[in-house]
Amino acid sequence: MGGDDTQEPERTWTSLTSWWPTSMAQLRAVEERILNCLKVPVLSRFVPCSTRECLWTVTVCADKKAAYHRTPLVLIHGFAGGVGLWALNLDALASRRTVHAFDLLGFGRSSRPRFVHDACAVERCFVESIEAWREALGLPQMVLLGHSLGGFLAASYAIEHPERVKHLILVDPWGFPEKPQNFEDRLPTWLRAASLLVGQFNLLAGLRIAGPWGPGLVQKFRPDFTTKFSSMFQDDTISEYIYHCNAQAPSGEIAFKTMTDFLGWAKRPMLQRVGLISPRVSISFIYGAKSWIDSSSGYRTKALRSSSCVQVFIIQGAGHHVYADQYKAFNHCVQKICDSQD
Repeated sequence: MGGDDTQEPERTWTSLTSWWPTSMAQLRAVEERILNCLKVPVLSRFVPCSTRECLWTVTVCADKKAAYHRTPLVLIHGFAGGVGLWALNLDALASRRTVHAFDLLGFGRSSRPRFVHDACAVERCFVESIEAWREALGLPQMVLLGHSLGGFLAASYAIEHPERVKHLILVDPWGFPEKPQNFEDRLPTWLRAASLLVGQFNLLAGLRIAGPWGPGLVQKFRPDFTTKFSSMFQDDTISEYIYHCNAQAPSGEIAFKTMTDFLGWAKRPMLQRVGLISPRVSISFIYGAKSWIDSSSGYRTKALRSSSCVQVFIIQGAGHHVYADQYKAFNHCVQKICDSQD
């Protein structure tokens, strides 16, 4: 891998290695194991997004000559993710164009600031960091792809900076539908009580509370990730990566919690605002056929934006993590969408 990754962003997390078996050095090491499996050359570095904060960025391109006249593709991961989770996609997607992926502010190896406790302000902070990142890289336009939380933020970015988005790809995006009226009243009392109790804690607090048992929790409760990446790794590399991404100082998870309402509904649903995206910006939705995210938001967006191009793709056999569940079909779909924009 190339690039200067010797300077980590400033950290305020107190070192408690006797209880939390994690560190930025361990996250860096496991991420390097993942990226070293790629066939394409990798450039990795911190890109400033403010005077004090940086976004950890990975850039890949198999053929710079072929990519010269093609719009670069930018990947934004979902909640609790990081650049390493695109491992099954980067080689294919970078075969004909430049691909950039970054850790969202507050996640992975990016800076972990203290976010304010206001959903609108938090969303704006994410969007501003993405725009500052784009400006620092000097990208005039991009095909912007976001998964889950990343999809929500990509849509929010497109509202504010439509001239920078050649095409918007929303992969199983979180936060689009509105919470149904009287939603809480329909739930059993025990579930409402349990949700209120859990809501007092940060979403990933369990990994830190578990201390030395934290890595085992990831393997026990999300063994599917080992299966998803089995074509690349036969061990617990991906589980390790997910653990070290999320056992660090809580930052992005606090921001996400601020943006969520009861049981994970968005406080500021994107369907209420998707009409604010310039009609010039075409949109593609990609959903997993087995996902818990309802694809109806994609079709509702298509109806709301009748004067603009909106496509909805369903990947059979895939769940929420479409990019890994059926990565070959996903890569082919994204390549086809990107090529249509060139």
